[in-house]
Amino acid sequence: MSEPLPAAARFAWWGTSWLRGHVVPDLVVDAVIGEDATHVVAGLAALGLGGDDAAETLVGGLARLRAEGATGFGAAFPVEGDPVGLGGPRRFNDAALEAGEAVVAVGAGVGLAPVRVGAAVSWVAHPAERRQVPDVGEADRGLRAALLETASSLADLDVARWRPEVADRLMNLRHRAPVLAPAGVPPRCVDLAGRGLQALEIVELALEDDGGAVSAGEAEARRGALRPLARAGRRALVAACSPEAWPPA
Repeated sequence: MSEPLPAAARFAWWGTSWLRGHVVPDLVVDAVIGEDATHVVAGLAALGLGGDDAAETLVGGLARLRAEGATGFGAAFPVEGDPVGLGGPRRFNDAALEAGEAVVAVGAGVGLAPVRVGAAVSWVAHPAERRQVPDVGEADRGLRAALLETASSLADLDVARWRPEVADRLMNLRHRAPVLAPAGVPPRCVDLAGRGLQALEIVELALEDDGGAVSAGEAEARRGALRPLARAGRRALVAACSPEAWPPA
């Protein structure tokens, strides 16, 4: 079984692969929708990109963005205080922060923030400014360093006692589900995305109930130990899912 990717990662990888001629539209639709009922693209007409006010199909939206000069799609996974993958303006950043993820159409000046209603997702278009994304090598090194730092900090906090499953995951980092990627995504980025997802899963598991912390101070110490790993995991995902950051083929 493969590791499930966030919607923005699926959109970025398969959308870019389609733009570059590696996959057919049906594969893009199947991969991006995943377990959802439908995905559409909305708001392009409001940006003066043609069409009417109605939402377009996923493939129709991709085609329109290609006509506007999109050369790839890059993902963002921002949180409050760490808007990684975003370049502005504020309206787009706010929408992306609310969703926890977004996609930027590289070369088209358009950002897409997902709005979910039940099993339906609308990718709402906003003007997007040029952004800076982490370099793949930089993100890789940062993630490796954060894993070592976090493992050491959690050992000092006796992670094996309050969350033995977290300790097990940290001791078995090589054992993780593979990540499914389309043709054209560099293998190094596929590996980096898998390790970024693994890091975020470790953080989520460790914070499920503050790890059984017995005091507010203890809980904050544990959250503090996990923040560097969460930040590194998000940066790894952004670099792995942003074609601007990919190494030359």
